[in-house]
Amino acid sequence: MTEEQWDILKRTINGELFDPLPVGFIMDSPWLPNWYGVRIIDYFSNDAIWLSANLKAISEFHDAMFLPGFWSEFGMCTEPSAFGARGTFPPDEFPFAHKVIRSPEDIDDLPIPDPATDGLLPFVLNRLRIARQGIEGAGHKIRFAVARGPLNIASYLMGATEFLTLMMTDPDRAAALIKKITTFLKDWLRLQMETFPSIDGIFLLDDLIGFIGVEEFRTFALPYFKELFDSGVSVKFLHNDAPCKVSAPFLPEMGVNLFNMGFDVSLNELKELTEGKVTLVGNIPPRDVLASASPEEVFEKTKELVAALRDRARVVVSCGGGMPPGVRTENIIAFVDAVKASLD
Repeated sequence: MTEEQWDILKRTINGELFDPLPVGFIMDSPWLPNWYGVRIIDYFSNDAIWLSANLKAISEFHDAMFLPGFWSEFGMCTEPSAFGARGTFPPDEFPFAHKVIRSPEDIDDLPIPDPATDGLLPFVLNRLRIARQGIEGAGHKIRFAVARGPLNIASYLMGATEFLTLMMTDPDRAAALIKKITTFLKDWLRLQMETFPSIDGIFLLDDLIGFIGVEEFRTFALPYFKELFDSGVSVKFLHNDAPCKVSAPFLPEMGVNLFNMGFDVSLNELKELTEGKVTLVGNIPPRDVLASASPEEVFEKTKELVAALRDRARVVVSCGGGMPPGVRTENIIAFVDAVKASLD
């Protein structure tokens, strides 16, 4: 993100109203490689292609913020790899991580990884080191330390059904696993911030928090996210595009000040659930509108979204979730144009 974009984002979080509203998208490997015209495996394995694809996107859509911007990652395999999870990387499909916890007892001996040396994490950092001159030469900086959240990682290490069941049948072991992952994540976020002093934001992604109840959230999510977001950075960003009505009221207590949700709940309702304390990034349907509709339909749906807002403060107009595969250039342009046309 440029200095101007970063300034606008921070001021939006602080409640300042911009007209037109800022536009931003979570942009990573599900969308960018194929939009750029390369296979996903080429995007992951060739640093020059990775940088060129990101530079083209920020140039093509300079009126939109890309969050986190220059995201160095290997899909869902990134953090699980540090715990020894085997990753499968089809040439042009999304990678996936294999389970390493076969029984609850395996949690007892699960080591806490060193993010400086373990799994794919050194490659994540080194890609950014190599690209840093090109990123800054384009007027941007590395702004976020990024990681999947603790429950999300647990679901990859153990299996989502198995981990959710463990919360009910052996809550002590479930908590022990989350504590180990949280310790690792604190080290991982700290390492990113130490490596790149321009970082002033934390971005965590965790959809599994959308599948638990209030009491489970209080026990297995709230204290650990508070610990992870307990930092002096300006932007504390959470993504959860699974159901969020249970977790949304807790966002301010978690320390979150920027939130990307799905599209099953309106921005107006989320403003009520968060008492207007959290900046919302959303939320037209990503697949059925942004990816599948015509530019004219995208334009109209986006205008309807903005017009429906009862309070335009603390809003970054986006889709409900990350940029999905298959979104065409003309649809993104139509989205940005619609926000520009929706002046207060």
